[in-house]
Amino acid sequence: MGLGSTIEWTHATWNPVTGCEKVSPGCKNCYAERMSERLRLMGQPNYRNGFAVTLQPHMLEVPLGWKRPQRIFVNSMSDLFEESVPLEYVRAVLDVARRAHWHRFQVLTKRAERLAALDAELDWPPNVWMGVSVENADYLWRIDELRRTRAALRFLSIEPLLGPLEELDLRGIDWVIVGGESGPHCRSVDPAWVVGVRDRCLASGVPFFFKQWGGTNKKKTGRELEGRTWDELPE
Repeated sequence: MGLGSTIEWTHATWNPVTGCEKVSPGCKNCYAERMSERLRLMGQPNYRNGFAVTLQPHMLEVPLGWKRPQRIFVNSMSDLFEESVPLEYVRAVLDVARRAHWHRFQVLTKRAERLAALDAELDWPPNVWMGVSVENADYLWRIDELRRTRAALRFLSIEPLLGPLEELDLRGIDWVIVGGESGPHCRSVDPAWVVGVRDRCLASGVPFFFKQWGGTNKKKTGRELEGRTWDELPE
């Protein structure tokens, strides 16, 4: 965690919460769960509870010390909208984002229903990008919940992409990330699924970012799609 993230679409990660509960097929081979166990065995105190949801209040103000503007992925090792994370703690995280106004904070959740339910009680800073994960067509409803929020910028993380998204509706969406699954026991992605999302983004004028093909060796499979990389970002 910290500056210099290897995640292609961000610069840094910040984890004021660690741990999570699996809620859908995209969680099956969770990288954060594997990493949490390694960190626990190494004696890293933030992971003393392994992958059980744990608030880390001592981490809250860390981004305030990063003076160079960054894109910061919030809770790469958890989900801010986990049911056991109190509303006041969610507000505290957003308050830090507001105070660290020179950064852009990227929040991603699979708990779109709770996100929408809490929206009226949240004061969204303009530098927070709010996204939901969508792994297959069964979870397109998460996008409707995201559209209900007042977040200044809304994005989708379609990773791991596990099926075609023929009914993908990008109204009100400002950015789309797509990626195949990587790591042990990874599930394969059909290039036609990726092209379908890319073409929908092009037709809708939505920036498209292709993160990876994935596989057991993601460096070998790379991230080129039809002869080029796609690194588009929202303005």
